[in-house]
Amino acid sequence: MINYLTERYTNKDIEKVLNPIVHAWFMYKFKDYSEPQRYAIKSIHDGKNTLITAPTGTGKTLSAFGTILSELVTLDEQKKLEDKVYCIYVSPLKALNNDIDRNLNVPLEDLEKAFTKLKKKLHIRTAVRTGDTSQSERSKMLRKPPHILITTPESLALMLTAKKFAEHLKDAKWLIIDEIHSLADNKRGVHLSLSIERLQKYAKNIVRIGLSATIAPLDEVAMFLAGQENGKTRDCNIVSVTYEKKLDLDLVMPVKNYIEADSEELFSNIYSKLHKLIQNHKSVLIFTNTRAATERVVHNLKEQFPKFYGDDNLAAHHSSLSKELRLLTEERLKKGNLKVVVSSTSLELGIDIGYIDAVILLNSPKSIARALQRFGRSGHNLHDKIKGYFIATDYDE
Repeated sequence: MINYLTERYTNKDIEKVLNPIVHAWFMYKFKDYSEPQRYAIKSIHDGKNTLITAPTGTGKTLSAFGTILSELVTLDEQKKLEDKVYCIYVSPLKALNNDIDRNLNVPLEDLEKAFTKLKKKLHIRTAVRTGDTSQSERSKMLRKPPHILITTPESLALMLTAKKFAEHLKDAKWLIIDEIHSLADNKRGVHLSLSIERLQKYAKNIVRIGLSATIAPLDEVAMFLAGQENGKTRDCNIVSVTYEKKLDLDLVMPVKNYIEADSEELFSNIYSKLHKLIQNHKSVLIFTNTRAATERVVHNLKEQFPKFYGDDNLAAHHSSLSKELRLLTEERLKKGNLKVVVSSTSLELGIDIGYIDAVILLNSPKSIARALQRFGRSGHNLHDKIKGYFIATDYDE
């Protein structure tokens, strides 16, 4: 049964189900619970499959992790925390995995300080397992598995085939699928569904949690998340929280007549417009549709405007780059050290990249939902305005 949650829980209701230290951390850090958290925390605590959809910046991730951190802290206090995986977090991007690892470390560090004041020690561990993970790190995880495992669909499938590591997954209690909209309608999603059903055989009572800012139709995605058992869809609660965000979008035409303009004029005008837009903003994220186009744009900006762009303020980001380069670019962008980053698809999902003034789409992504997802990387905070430009490079666009 697919059930839309309508009961909004109060602070006192949530306090009853959370560990006191975790509840105190929420109050200290945020002063209050966000709307998704008021619906989702109790649902996850009750062991219900839960699909959460809410705009970026509303605390979706902590809606999922709130209950999990609470229960792990309680187990730790009771000295019942074992060396096994309790929670598996799956995202479609390696960059997002590393981002979540960083974001989880913030509450864990705060909770550790609270434990220290109580003259106790916090033992909760997290780790990232992707194609970038070294063999030595994998061996370390096998000897001492993390309590929260952060991974990708493909790496999860490989871990389930490794008998020794699969043993660490057999008692997993929670599975989080982030950016579920990017997996629900494609082959990667089918592959992930098979892996989840295999996982279900190991961890029979695992709670499935889906997260997304842009998703529809909700009923079908909830069924994808929950899966089927004995020919019937498993139960799933839906938390749907919507906010109106202001959109400031503009279509930029480099030439007046695409048919009459020659390729040299079009090329020159595209980069002139691009340069002007970049200079009119503090920080800009440019999306192309391919990795080759990403590298081409970076190269052409440096060549056309050498006085303005260099390695100190311009960078590329795509999945073919090394892990070290991607992480360095993400960190520099988050700290505001980059004027412009050009990406293919690797930054279009929910990774925290700090404040972005504007997003520029160079060529259409051929999907309204995908375009809005990309534009939404600007105005990342809840009440910020989304600002974006679409540069049409040919007559059809």
